[in-house]
Amino acid sequence: MVDVYYNEKFVGEVKEGQEFIKKFIEERRNSRLPKELNINYDTDFKCVYINASKGRARRPLIVVENGKSKLTDQLLKKLEDREIEWDDLIKQGVVEYIDADEEENCYVALSESELGPEYTHLEISPITILGITTSLVPYAHYGQSSRLNRGTKTQKQALGLYSSSYPLRLDTDISLLHYPQKPIVRSIMYDIGNLEKHPAGQNVTIAVMSFKGYNMQDSFIINKGSLDRGMGRSTYFRPYSAQELRYAGGLADEIGIPDKEVKGYKSEEDYKFLEDDGVIYPEAVLKEDNIMIGRTSPPRFLDDVEEFSMAANVRRESSVSVNHGESGIVDMVFITENEEGNKLVQVRLRDQRIPEVGDKFASRYGQKGVIGTLVNEQDMPFTASGITPDLIFSPHSIPSRMTVSHLIEILAGKAGALAGRPIDGTVFESEKPNDLKKMLLELGFKEDCTETMYNGITGEQYRAKIYIGNMFYMRLKHMVANKLHVRSSGRIELLTRQPIEGRSKGGGLRLGEMEKDCLIAHGASLLLKERFDSDKTEISICNNCGNVTVYSGENKKEICLKCGSNVEVSVIEMSYAFKLLLDELKAMCINPSIRLKSKF
Repeated sequence: MVDVYYNEKFVGEVKEGQEFIKKFIEERRNSRLPKELNINYDTDFKCVYINASKGRARRPLIVVENGKSKLTDQLLKKLEDREIEWDDLIKQGVVEYIDADEEENCYVALSESELGPEYTHLEISPITILGITTSLVPYAHYGQSSRLNRGTKTQKQALGLYSSSYPLRLDTDISLLHYPQKPIVRSIMYDIGNLEKHPAGQNVTIAVMSFKGYNMQDSFIINKGSLDRGMGRSTYFRPYSAQELRYAGGLADEIGIPDKEVKGYKSEEDYKFLEDDGVIYPEAVLKEDNIMIGRTSPPRFLDDVEEFSMAANVRRESSVSVNHGESGIVDMVFITENEEGNKLVQVRLRDQRIPEVGDKFASRYGQKGVIGTLVNEQDMPFTASGITPDLIFSPHSIPSRMTVSHLIEILAGKAGALAGRPIDGTVFESEKPNDLKKMLLELGFKEDCTETMYNGITGEQYRAKIYIGNMFYMRLKHMVANKLHVRSSGRIELLTRQPIEGRSKGGGLRLGEMEKDCLIAHGASLLLKERFDSDKTEISICNNCGNVTVYSGENKKEICLKCGSNVEVSVIEMSYAFKLLLDELKAMCINPSIRLKSKF
């Protein structure tokens, strides 16, 4: 007997597991059982699992019987003529939805030519194995899966035109590419997904070569002339908002230019951009800490409010200013009300971003990297026909990663650009690289996609032939301007007296254990001391017992609580975090003592 489980609950037993499954699937295809049910036979544990739970990923497959597909040419003709629809194919049992469990008992063919008596299902198209984003990658079947995954993730981070209604939206942390283009080499999913309305990248001329060592590791070189012509240029948007909140006791915030009597009033210079209503005007050029929305709030604590005192009228300053490390131009100002009917002011700041050293770009194959340097157009290498590449890519990024599809796209992009037509790079069904080579040859170029190139500085011909072509490159949202982090001195945490953490709060950069090891290895002892005394403190220690002493106001000297007042005291430097540890040990009834010895 074989146990049967429905939604992971035991419901009974059957004599023949395989026969039961066969009959079950037959009844489901004849619409006598719900289409949502899926069944799986576990041969190891001799159990049948029936699944109807929510949240399962199910995908359609064509049913195969006796080695032949049930989706016949007649049915396809009817589909084209709109005589039948997709739902009719499911009702007739031609197509069925299979979940991950049931797929364990299926034998699926990629194409109709592979079919044999042992097959149970046929893929509608091999591209359906992949998700929507992955299927956008052209020539993906020439690359390894881990790189393909990285390329898929990279596409989600690319800048482009995310929505045509962006002028009316207040999305957080958004960038917009100025001149997005359609890729020359594209998959069929590009048209199915209507991605022409959401372009996210540009076609660039790319040369695979080393150049002065500035494209070592994963960096690459960009032609400064290309940037001047608008390559990779984008705008960064950041919204700010303020609202008039209401508090207990009839108190409320007030948007407007703060009075000089207000607690925390800055200076007249700080409020110079505000108009009479306390809100900034559009197209104002702002730097960090400039005030955009003037606002005052009632006193924070009720103790501050006394009925008969002057303090009752003293409000505090709570204006909204530009974040630390940001700048830009006021793009739009919205004045409206929130759900509670309180006044709401929203300001959107925009900042033009021209690619700079450290900005991140990527191809669709997980070959991501940052700009290593910008080279003047006249100093860039050029081909015999006078073409200078927009981007120089390191050849060392190819062998270990085996992204052959990256190289094929350069070839396909070059052929497509010269022929003036898009190239179909759909997975498993793409135009063959050999056909593209013939196409290049007919267009008067070398079939291996290489060209003779010259040094832009000396004019000498390179001895090696350089692999050069066209490729679709994406600018990613990771920009240096959003990550640049510098600090001299600033706010500290109350408990540990160490610098606070976080770039947005103006925090410090942690020097970790490994960085410390590097400084030790270099013998940079003074730098080590300087880095590690962010919480330096001086503590008085009793020379006799090693306990921390207490300052007596009466005697105007340090007193040891154990040895009395007539003891020798030494002032020593230590980290405040260590002093905190001593205090916490004392709280646990452990009394630590510090043994001192002479430095000399």
